[in-house]
Amino acid sequence: MSADLNWLPAEIHPSDIGAEASPYGLIDHLQRLEDLEGLLVANKALVFRGFGVTPGELDKVFDLLLPNRLAYVHGNSPRTKVGKNVYTSTEYPPEYTISMHNEMSYAHQWPARLAFYCEIAAETGGATPVVDGVRWLEALDPEIRESFKDGVRYSQNLHSGYGLGKSWQQTFETEDRDEVEEFLKTSQATWEWKSDGALRVHQVRPATTLHPTTGTEVWFNQADQWHPAGLGDETAATLARILPADELPQSVTLADGTPIPAEHVEQIRDRGLDSAVDVDWRTGDLLLIDNVLVGHGRRPFTGSRRVLVAMSDRVQDGASA
Repeated sequence: MSADLNWLPAEIHPSDIGAEASPYGLIDHLQRLEDLEGLLVANKALVFRGFGVTPGELDKVFDLLLPNRLAYVHGNSPRTKVGKNVYTSTEYPPEYTISMHNEMSYAHQWPARLAFYCEIAAETGGATPVVDGVRWLEALDPEIRESFKDGVRYSQNLHSGYGLGKSWQQTFETEDRDEVEEFLKTSQATWEWKSDGALRVHQVRPATTLHPTTGTEVWFNQADQWHPAGLGDETAATLARILPADELPQSVTLADGTPIPAEHVEQIRDRGLDSAVDVDWRTGDLLLIDNVLVGHGRRPFTGSRRVLVAMSDRVQDGASA
């Protein structure tokens, strides 16, 4: 399937649907909507704008957009839990771009849907770019697609309470080692506990996947975000220069352990961003995306910005191309 180069997320305003311009107008519309899943798959991403949703009504809206809200277990981004499986979007310095990615594409299971809510819009910048996964795949040079055909190998070093990156307790939202091991067994990962209580995890995952409804093949991995060449943060890049790869909080190779060339990572990162379209936030907006069909990121910003995110419905690895 060839990408639609004119694709944009579908915007839904109160006047488009004959609804009251209020949170309850949106709630009423979502309660009456017969096939949200079909609408989302057809459009890949939906922006609900002009309803003025406030934090007080957010749970009601999220319950309708995400009927089976998930915890961010095995998530690698720094976030703060602020409600019923509602989290801050990635807490990363505002001057940096967050490159395109599908949430938890490195995991054995990933969320099918993500919903973002803008509680406070940035003074300048801060858009959430979204990219059609087919367009991203087609934008890459054939030699890169070929080199990734057997997948990628992700590695994590998770400390036990003090160290670089996230702890295993934060990552798995538990203090129980047995729970962690049961999760990792199910996810077909390999792991080892270190003498200092830290945990090392390895996972081999596909580089592309097929959408469970449409069968569409999309680029679906986070190699560029796990590789030193893809880091925009100078502190992280310096860390990668002084530490061996197997001691970094996270690293990545091709499935057989072959290093991924820096120029391949840079092309993946840059062409994903170049192929994306920006969703510019206004306070009270919501964005719902199909997490397989669409990747997302973040543009730099100034001033305060608070965007919350929740996710639902696990999809299991096995639909890979």
